[in-house]
Amino acid sequence: MALATRSTAGIWGLAAALVGVLAGQITSIFTGPSSSPMDAVGGFVIDITPPAVKDWAVSTFGTADKAFLLVVIAVAVAALGWLAGVAQRRTGWAGAVLLGILGVGSGIIATLRPSSSTTSVMAGMVAALVAILVLRWGIGRVVALDEAANAETDVPNRRLFLMGGAGVAVGGLGLAAVEGFIRPAAVGRPPLDLPAPQASSTLPPGLETRIDGLTPLRTPIEDFYRIDIAVSVPRRETDDWELVIDGMVRNPYTITFDELLAMPMVERDVTLTCVSNPIGGPYVGSTRWQGVLVADILRAADPEARVEQVLSSGADGFSASTPLDVMLDGRDAMIAIAMDGEPLTRVHGYPARLLTPGLYGYVGATKWLEKLTLTTFDEAQAYWTNRGWGERGPVKTATRIDVPGNRLEAGEATIAGVAWATHRGISKVEVRVDDGPWQEATLGEYVGDDYWRQWYLPWNAEGGTHQITARATDGDGEVQTDTIQDVLPDGPTGYHVRTVQVN
Repeated sequence: MALATRSTAGIWGLAAALVGVLAGQITSIFTGPSSSPMDAVGGFVIDITPPAVKDWAVSTFGTADKAFLLVVIAVAVAALGWLAGVAQRRTGWAGAVLLGILGVGSGIIATLRPSSSTTSVMAGMVAALVAILVLRWGIGRVVALDEAANAETDVPNRRLFLMGGAGVAVGGLGLAAVEGFIRPAAVGRPPLDLPAPQASSTLPPGLETRIDGLTPLRTPIEDFYRIDIAVSVPRRETDDWELVIDGMVRNPYTITFDELLAMPMVERDVTLTCVSNPIGGPYVGSTRWQGVLVADILRAADPEARVEQVLSSGADGFSASTPLDVMLDGRDAMIAIAMDGEPLTRVHGYPARLLTPGLYGYVGATKWLEKLTLTTFDEAQAYWTNRGWGERGPVKTATRIDVPGNRLEAGEATIAGVAWATHRGISKVEVRVDDGPWQEATLGEYVGDDYWRQWYLPWNAEGGTHQITARATDGDGEVQTDTIQDVLPDGPTGYHVRTVQVN
């Protein structure tokens, strides 16, 4: 095959693949987000990716890991489209088969997703059909021109090449536009009239008003971290939401959102952190949550004596295995409907999510909550525990140095940060500069054992390179360990150390 002909065929294959995906994404607007080819394949990739690779993605890309995944999928589709174009030119059928398998395969994968419906296969089928039609028409024109001009002369047809390039542009730009419409549409804060909670409190002023760069005592909602397995945010509304409570219970039942709102509401200040948050990392946040105590819901179901865990399931296919004794030990585990006095945003679990103080999110903070199944650890495993992570996931004592930064002018300075040991509280934070003695920092206001604590220490910074180390002591008197452990299998350990150049 002449080089010019191969390029034109590849361009038409690329155009066919992108236009097909565009058609599938547009179809998913009407058939539901679970049918989206990009989301179906993305969710499948997330499910089969080894935990170590997922941890690398989170540590490398943070909350942009899903966007990176979508870009990788788009590039892979483009590459396969190019190959399909070349193969179709050679054989007359292989490229169409390849694109058909990709489209139909994405539809089949969509039907296997937790939130699938009877229409989930449609977007993939439409993507396959459109891609094949575009490919056959474009490659048909390439073949016809080859035969008319004799391919051995290697004479390119600019008009046909440019038409294929236009198809690539339409597919790529159209896909970007549709994605730009679909994704933001799912991340807003829906309107909801919140009932008044039974109990509330006033959050004290934070030290951030006096120390520049210190993490605020309450995390702004727009800055609250998001780590989950959802390629696109599930779109659930209050009028069709319900929570199923089943499993090893004597009284299984289902409640609607209106019934949930009618139950006694509480407000609690709680710090959440992700098990994948590295030492000194950003995936931790604190705010005020409003919701219904899970204990009230579970007791109404009357659990059997053999129950060991509550397997909570979300609309994105995620599940968490929370020990039943934790849910019933008096801590304020809740089904939250609001944060910081406002309804949950869609990215943070609207309309309802699970929240369990003292546990990492992977075992106690299911977003887009739909089901609570009471069972044993042998009977069922959750999403991450089934992939080698620990069953219980208690939050480890940790502290983070926020200020100073990596460079500083000599003179009077302040070392400051936050520390947390959720459900045990923080009783002390100590700081060491280089190999000097541990110095006790001044703690900020106490909000509760479930909330982090700000701290600071004045420092006379002298010129040179210095290492600042911080450690915390929890409310039980146990000092944070200096043993270095990675995030697998149940959260990292070690001291946060910051190197500072003082000029």
